[in-house]
Amino acid sequence: MNTVRSWMYEHGRPNRVAALVNRGQVAILTAGLSPARWAALEVRGRRTGRAISFPVVVADYRGERYLVSMLGERANWVANVRAAGGRAVIRHGRRQPVALEEVSPEARAPILKRYLALAPGARAHFPVAHSAPVAAFEAIAADYPVFRICAAPPEPRVMSGPAKSMNEPR
Repeated sequence: MNTVRSWMYEHGRPNRVAALVNRGQVAILTAGLSPARWAALEVRGRRTGRAISFPVVVADYRGERYLVSMLGERANWVANVRAAGGRAVIRHGRRQPVALEEVSPEARAPILKRYLALAPGARAHFPVAHSAPVAAFEAIAADYPVFRICAAPPEPRVMSGPAKSMNEPR
């Protein structure tokens, strides 16, 4: 099974089979028909500007929620999140605008371990066993981006109607 999962993402991107599976999962996840830790991440493509959705596992650690790139730096969504300044949407039955803040490599090891405990499908992409001590994850932490899920800042309010000058009569 691990060989199949590795093959599906052999060059850091989903092949046709993985893309088809991901589309099916996104449909289920956005409907909210899955455990809360499974969701769809929606982010704007850095080249196309179109919203792109794909399945993710939300890892909880010390009261915070995190997203981990199982493909490491090669994942397209990581580049898109960075290009979008961390702005994204988590979908699990409803849309939740979020701000994704990248976690420093020094703080990633215990989050990576927790992620692998929750995401058995990602284990094939890590050179460390999910049961390894946190110290083993420290050696690979810089290779696997982790983002903390934060509340999105409010959108700026746009006033409707023509703007009035301070010198215009009211």
